[in-house]
Order: sequence, then structure tokens, then C-alpha cells
Amino acid sequence: MFHWLEKHPFFFAVGVFATIAFAGLIEIIPNFAQASRPTIGTKPYTLLQLAGRDVYIKNSCNACHSQLIRPFKAETDRYGHYSLSGEYAYDRPFLWGSERTGPDLHRVGNYRTTQWHENHMMNPAKIVQGSIMPAYPWLFKNKADIDTAYAEQLTDWEFFGVPYNKPVPLKDGKTTTIPMAKSVAAANAMALKEAQAVVKDMHNQDVKDAVKRGEIPEIVALIAYLNSLK
Repeated sequence: MFHWLEKHPFFFAVGVFATIAFAGLIEIIPNFAQASRPTIGTKPYTLLQLAGRDVYIKNSCNACHSQLIRPFKAETDRYGHYSLSGEYAYDRPFLWGSERTGPDLHRVGNYRTTQWHENHMMNPAKIVQGSIMPAYPWLFKNKADIDTAYAEQLTDWEFFGVPYNKPVPLKDGKTTTIPMAKSVAAANAMALKEAQAVVKDMHNQDVKDAVKRGEIPEIVALIAYLNSLK
């Protein structure tokens, strides 16, 4: 058989290609499957965090900020541990970004507070000297879209198998469960409860009053999302 292949270079080339392709698949597919699994400590987004992620996308924050820390010392010294593929398991779409007009935000929840984000979104230049980031005062007035976030949560759970209502392992060996509401009304109540926890650390009285009335301003949802990036 091998002598026959030596006399027919075309079939020999096809055989070599098939062998290499098969061996490559055996090596690549298991590694890819392993890398795409959620890392320990990666949790599904809560309803309020999903709504905040939508605010982040709607205002094109990903156009100026990346969420991908590369494995270079200059980046890990500034932003923390480099990003792992499994940390994006619940991101649809992922928000790696394409440039850094502003800093990377993949682990911003580790070093920025709720009050810092509140002040920064209202007046960036006052908080960061020389900042060219525009202010976002409308986030303090516009209402977060919890209904759409709930639809996204249902889609993630039903079609992508995101483990809502199931124990998720944490880095300390414990587990946590991210709940999913059974109705739109329950979803809004759940998001409002989370918003109430966020505004405890905020100063803007109009935002606090809005949450007391049962409304959730976009700034609250956005801060909840940014605080989850760790």
C-alpha cells in the first residue's frame, strides 16, 4: 500500500493531510472544550448586572475600554491577573474591546467603589485629571430595562445552559446560587432588591428617591455590573 502511495503523490498528500488533521483535532478539541468551561469563581450575571451590561453596551463603553488583560507584566501590575478564557463563559457577546482610550475594566470591581463610579460617571474630569471621557448625566434619570434583562436571562438559561438556580463553585471552596425569577413581576422585584443594596453606598439623593419609588436608574444597574467585574 505504501509503495502505491509513493507512486501517486496526490493521494499521498491527501493521506498526509488527513492524518495531520485528525491528530490536530484530537489535540485541539479537548483543550478548547476545557478552556471554554467556566473558571472556578465565575458566576452568571444577576438580573441587575445584566441590565447594567446592556447599559454598558448601549453607551458604547466597550468602544473605549477593553475587558481583556494580556499576560504582560506591565498589564498584570496595573490591572491584576491576566484574563482567562473561562471567565467569559457567560458573556454574550464578549466585550474584549478593540482599543484602550480608557483603562481596561475586566477587574475594575477589585479596585473601584460604588461611590467612585457614581462620581466618575457624573463628572469624569473632576475625578481623573486630564480625562477626556464625557459625562453621562442621563444615566441618573433614565430607567434600566429590567424586562429585557429578564428575557436575556431566560434565553441564557434555556438555550445556553447557564446555571441559574444551581450551586456555582467559588474560589474559597464554597458555593453560591444566582436565582432566576419565574415571572416578569418577580424579576422586577428581585432587581429592585439588588438595587436597594447598591444605592446604600451612593450619595445622589434623586437616585435614592427613585429606588424608594420602585424605579431603577440606569446608573444603579451599570454600577452593579461594574462591581461584578473581578
